[in-house]
Amino acid sequence: MPLDPFFEERLRVHRKYMFDQAMGAVRTRLTALWPFSRGPVVPAAAPAAAAPAADAKAKPAGKAKAALGPHARARARHRRAALAWDRTELSTVGTPGPDVRITEHQVAVAGLPSVRVRIYHPSVAGDAPVPAVLAFFGGAFRIGGIDYPTTDAAYRRRCVDAHVAIAAVDYALAPEHRYPTQVEQGYAALDWLFASAGEVGVDPSRIGVLGISAGGSLAAAVTLVNRDRARHPLAVQVLEVPVVDLTGAHMDLGAMRALRIPRFLTVRELRSVARTYLARPTDAREPYASPLRAASHEDLPPAVILTAEYDPLRGDGDAYGAALRRAGVDASVVRYMGVTHDTPIFTGALPAARRWHDDVVAALRRLHA
Repeated sequence: MPLDPFFEERLRVHRKYMFDQAMGAVRTRLTALWPFSRGPVVPAAAPAAAAPAADAKAKPAGKAKAALGPHARARARHRRAALAWDRTELSTVGTPGPDVRITEHQVAVAGLPSVRVRIYHPSVAGDAPVPAVLAFFGGAFRIGGIDYPTTDAAYRRRCVDAHVAIAAVDYALAPEHRYPTQVEQGYAALDWLFASAGEVGVDPSRIGVLGISAGGSLAAAVTLVNRDRARHPLAVQVLEVPVVDLTGAHMDLGAMRALRIPRFLTVRELRSVARTYLARPTDAREPYASPLRAASHEDLPPAVILTAEYDPLRGDGDAYGAALRRAGVDASVVRYMGVTHDTPIFTGALPAARRWHDDVVAALRRLHA
C-alpha cells in the first residue's frame, strides 16, 4: 500500500537526518585519522556516564556542564531536542490526555539504580481493585521517558478508555546504564506491582505488560524473566512495533527500500541502537536482550503484536508472533498498512493512529475478563 500522504514531508526530513548522521560519523572518523587535526580526539568507545547527580548539584551549572565529556554533552543536546520535538508533536498532531489521578513510587532494584514507577489510576466507585498493565516507553533505549508529553498523554488516554491502571516504568537510559539494567528494573517493577497490588488498588489476578519499540523489547524480556523466576500470573502482553532481536537477523529492509532509504543507513541505525544499549556485541544473542532468541517461548502470556508496513522492525514482530504460536501461546500480529514506526503518536491527525489506539485499548480490556 502507498505511504500515507501524511508522512511525505516527515519522510523527507527523516531521510535527510539519516544521511546527515552518517556523514557526520564519516567526518568524525576522517578527523581522527587526519594527522594535523587540532587537539586529541576522544574515541567513540570512550563515553562514560554523565557526572553523578550529586556532583551536578554540588557544582554551579556551568562547571557541571563543563565536566561532561563531548559525547555526554552531545547526548544531552540530543535529548533536549527530542523532548522539544515531542512537545511540538503533541500540540500539532497528537491528542492531549485527560486528567487522571497519579501516584509516584520508587522501586528498589538489587545492585542497580532504583526505578520510578508512575501509576495512572482510572476512576472507580468505592475501593474495588482494577486491572493493571506495566508499561514501557520507547526511544531506542537512549531517549524518552514517562514525562515525555506524547508518552504521558497516551498513558492517560489508555487508562481512561480501557479503564485499566497504567504502571509506567521510568527505566534508566543507555549508554549511562546498559543492559541488563533496564530489564532488571522492569522485572523489579513487576515484582513490586504484584506485591503491592492491594496498596495501590490493583487486582493481582489481572495484570499484563505493554511496551512500544524498545519498550516492547523490555516488556517481552520481562515476561521471560518472570517465567524463569517468580511466574507471576501475567494475563496479556501488548507489544507495539517491538524490537525483539538486536542481532538484526529479522530486520525487514524491504520496508526501507520502499521509502528510498539505502540499506546501509537502516543497518547503521540498528547497530547504533545495539551498540548504545549493550555492553558487548555478544549480548545481542542473550534472550533477555533479544527475546526472539530465547530457547523456548512456552508458558508466556497471550500476546497482541502491532506492526507497521513501513518499518524495518515489522519482521521482528512477525517472527515473534510466529515463535509464540509455535510454542502454543495465543498470539496475534496485526500490520497497519501505509504507515510508519511512530504512527501511535499522531492520533490528532491520522485515522490509522486513532484506530491503533482503539486496538490497544481493546487488547487492554481483555484484562477485565
